Amino acid sequence: MRIVMMATGDIAIPTFQALGRTGELVGLVTQPDRPVGRHMVLTPPRIKVCAEEAAIPVLQPEKMRDAAAVQALRELQPDIVVVMAYGQILSQEVLDVPALACINAHASLLPRHRGAACIQAAIEAGDDETGITVMHVVKKLDAGDIICRSVIPLRGRETAESLHDDLAQLAPAVVLEAIEGLRNGTAEREEQDENLMTYAPKLLRADGEIDWAQPAFQVARRIRAYHSWPGTFTIYPSVHKGVDKTLKIYPPVDVFARYKKPAGCRPGMVLESGPEGMIVSCGGSRGGAIRIMTMQPAGARKMNAESFFAGHKIMPGAILGLPSEQV
Repeated sequence: MRIVMMATGDIAIPTFQALGRTGELVGLVTQPDRPVGRHMVLTPPRIKVCAEEAAIPVLQPEKMRDAAAVQALRELQPDIVVVMAYGQILSQEVLDVPALACINAHASLLPRHRGAACIQAAIEAGDDETGITVMHVVKKLDAGDIICRSVIPLRGRETAESLHDDLAQLAPAVVLEAIEGLRNGTAEREEQDENLMTYAPKLLRADGEIDWAQPAFQVARRIRAYHSWPGTFTIYPSVHKGVDKTLKIYPPVDVFARYKKPAGCRPGMVLESGPEGMIVSCGGSRGGAIRIMTMQPAGARKMNAESFFAGHKIMPGAILGLPSEQV
């Protein structure tokens, strides 16, 4: 059996390493090196470094659909192509290259949460469980027949960062199970129920702005779901109009489903602030509030509430999320 992996994201590294240990991995296709950081240093995907250390051939086409890229894949003569967090849409020509199958390991329980932000979506939606689904790749996004899956519970404390790492460790066993089924002809094909499909599109940094009109539990879920990408933030008022700053917010946060609020309280209003944290009013029919304990003002380091309020003032009654001239 000859296996080629197509992957870029770090979530795929444990699976790549597991495939390498089989002795059947003959190539890696990954994204080109990209400029990273303030100094725009050309940096390879971490999985490429793993491949080079293991003496696995690496292909890095800018566009996988180009004829030269497809031909280079053919020359590896794969029986199975395993795709995981690769980052490019595959043409039918690519899907037709492997002799047995092109399969994808997706970090959700399909058909729920198709798309790029599946990990964040499971947390933000308050799902009770998630997992890794291995499916046949088709041209429609994440819509192929399911071969097998592995499930883990969600306990309401995960961040996208911690869940990413848990799913990375879950993936190798289920991918190897799928490959073994394809090898011996016992792999199942379960058609996805389109009526159960949800979509989790790629997130942008702007998506991390907190909407204080949401209930406290939903705000807290977003803070966990968007850590560490794209992160969550709010505007905090300045004494100088027109120079309001952004405040990054980090988990964990305390959630108060019921909180005694002053008359005229609005979503985003600071109710308490000090070394124990900042309590902020949220919206929704039940009201509620959250306590923020770790934050990062623009141009400064991440700090706890005690450090933040030693050098910054956000007084009770201030409104977060609105420019000062609108408060």
